[in-house]
Amino acid sequence: MGALVIDDKKYARVLAKFLPRVIATDEEHERMLGEVEKLMDKGEHRSAEEDAALDLMVRLVKDYEEEHHPLPDPSPREMLVYLMEQRGLKQADLLPVFKSRGYVSDVINAKRAISRAHARELAGFFKVSANLFI
Repeated sequence: MGALVIDDKKYARVLAKFLPRVIATDEEHERMLGEVEKLMDKGEHRSAEEDAALDLMVRLVKDYEEEHHPLPDPSPREMLVYLMEQRGLKQADLLPVFKSRGYVSDVINAKRAISRAHARELAGFFKVSANLFI
């Protein structure tokens, strides 16, 4: 975010309404998620003060989730499948990278690992870091 001008009195009222604090229990986590959802639903109608409170609450929720419910990093294959789903791609769309339908199929079906060379090509293809595929 840029340098938004925040009115301290308005911000104090927003904070008093939501009472954000470090989340210690699942109940507090649920409450904070509800407050985040309410603010997100306001969309472009949020004030600068509400945006600041939303940023704070999202960070608190993220910290709690990373500490109490960490997600394992996806495997290179899982990342590839996810990126394909997000872009509506089929295996055939990866032929420019893998040069063989059988190779694409083997990678997607976890019968073959993604090589470093393919990781670099996939990174260029999807415009992401090659580290996602290594």
